[in-house]
Amino acid sequence: MKDHYINILLFALPLNILVYNQRNYYITPRHTETNRSLCECELYSPTNYDSDPEMKRVMQQFVDRTTQRFHEYDERMKTTRQKCREQCDKEIQKIILKDKIEKELAQQLTTLETNITTKDIPTCVCEKSLADKVEKTCLKCGGVLGGGIAPSVGILGGIGEAIMSAWKVAALKAATEYALTEGAAKGAIAGNAQGMEVVINFLKYWGVNEFFSEIFESILKISHYSKVKDFADAIITKKAQICADGLLKNPAMCRKIDIKFGLSDEYGTPIAGPPNIEIPQKISGLVEQADQAAVEVAKDTSQSVAAKITEEQTAVINATYTSWQIAITASVIAIVVIVLIMVIIYLILRYRRKKKMKKKLQYIKLLEE
Repeated sequence: MKDHYINILLFALPLNILVYNQRNYYITPRHTETNRSLCECELYSPTNYDSDPEMKRVMQQFVDRTTQRFHEYDERMKTTRQKCREQCDKEIQKIILKDKIEKELAQQLTTLETNITTKDIPTCVCEKSLADKVEKTCLKCGGVLGGGIAPSVGILGGIGEAIMSAWKVAALKAATEYALTEGAAKGAIAGNAQGMEVVINFLKYWGVNEFFSEIFESILKISHYSKVKDFADAIITKKAQICADGLLKNPAMCRKIDIKFGLSDEYGTPIAGPPNIEIPQKISGLVEQADQAAVEVAKDTSQSVAAKITEEQTAVINATYTSWQIAITASVIAIVVIVLIMVIIYLILRYRRKKKMKKKLQYIKLLEE
């Protein structure tokens, strides 16, 4: 370890001292970062700004934006100045025109009538009051209503009446077709019910519900009475089984079936053909009788239902037609009244306008003189 000097009292004595130390020192080298603070450079030097490209770009961008804003401001100011100049010119022209008219009128007032006021004199041709605008609008409306719309009101009423009449005819025709369709449907249902009733009554008379209960229950479930023909074979088969068993047990039951179907008399004497021929014929004859009854009932039901529906629909159509006719008539009357009022207003305004124009022509003629 080496010390250069120490201060003792009033003089300096350089000393060289060697110290031997037993410890071993391991010195690790450290990287010293070089920091550049603001104080180390000239902040306000122009050379630094000129040599820095980023600073140049920022300054150029500032200059461009400032220049653009100044140009925009100049354009706006030009437009504003132009508008102000035009407005001022208009005001000056109005003032000059008003002064000129007042001077000319002051010279000619002695020759005019005493009941004339300054309100009757137009100050400027371009100035239009609200009354003038309303008057012109009413004149246009009155001319259009009196000349074009009024004659067409009657035509529109006639067209509406023709349309309503055509609609009524078409509606009645559609109602009639609907009534016939509904009547036919209701008649078919009623006819089928009547046919089933006839079939069931004859089957009960023949004892089918008593001797062939299962077959009878199946017949009650069919959708149309004509399908009873499909059960003829089942009745013949079931009768053959009963009669075969009856020969040994109860022959009176088989004889009773033959009597019910008209195959034999009460003494057992055959009066008709064999069952496999007679029973299908009897069922076919039963279906024919049911057809006759069903046709009559279906016809009556269809006519009654169709007449009822037609009456109801006709009443509804007539009510609708009457209400629409009243509405059309009321609308036509209202339009006619409005048109008449507008025509009257038009005539009044037209008279006033002619009178005012006549007076203005007198003033203009006087000013020209």
